[in-house]
Amino acid sequence: MTNKKIKTARLSIFSNLFLIILKLATGILTASVSILSEAIHSSIDLIASAIAYFAVKASSKAPDKRHPYGHGKFENISGVIEGLLIFVAAFWIIYEAIHKMFNPSEIKHFQLAILVMFISAVVNFFVSKRLYKVAKETDSIALEADALHLKTDIYSSIGVGLGMVFIWITGWHFFDPIFAIVVALFIMKESYNLVKTAFSPLLDSQVSEEEYGELSQIISEFSIKNKLEYSHLRSRRSGSVHFIDFTLIVNPEISVKESHSICDSLEEIIKSEYLDTDISIHVEPKVLNSNTI
Repeated sequence: MTNKKIKTARLSIFSNLFLIILKLATGILTASVSILSEAIHSSIDLIASAIAYFAVKASSKAPDKRHPYGHGKFENISGVIEGLLIFVAAFWIIYEAIHKMFNPSEIKHFQLAILVMFISAVVNFFVSKRLYKVAKETDSIALEADALHLKTDIYSSIGVGLGMVFIWITGWHFFDPIFAIVVALFIMKESYNLVKTAFSPLLDSQVSEEEYGELSQIISEFSIKNKLEYSHLRSRRSGSVHFIDFTLIVNPEISVKESHSICDSLEEIIKSEYLDTDISIHVEPKVLNSNTI
């Protein structure tokens, strides 16, 4: 799984390098600020991809004496940095677009500009699809963040491409910086969502309500089936690792060995649903009243 994550992160780096060269050359040839803004966007994506690559490698290291809970939060830190980089890129795009409004220039080579934007959208579609697939398989926040970068690039490339078509038909060149600003505002929104998702585990926040509900249902079904009870369920994430702890209330008359066997069975079920887990179960005897005995 780790090798798959690293190879996928590397794929993102190479695709972004290719698109930066393509967009930068096209932006200079066409004198389009929206295409140059796309080159800036891809440059930030390249930095983000490199961060994701090193974060995935670092987070895959086994727990050690200094980091007994592993290195998973490298992925969360990576996600936060990537989100902030997206925001910086969006701000820079707006700055350049406003400057272009007061210093307009005529766009050239429309056919080339449109072709390059749609090539960019297609490349990022397939790479982001691959990133999302591996992110879900490995539960990697770093790859998910990188996929989100490329997803925003798909929409922005299509937007700029359609903008080029519109300007080509109407001849209204002042729309070029306007399209760039619209793209930047969209990127800012995605940046906020990414930082919010990646930052939460750094504070050891409880997992999402949906994930907590799924986990609670797994334990409840097992408890009902085996005539057990549970309480004090807590769960947090560190990168792709789920830390889960709760109290399992068992019949006081069973042996320690039986209690341990029950816990092992429950852990196997939980681990079949969550790839990378660190589970801690505290066993307590059920208080039996006189009517139960």
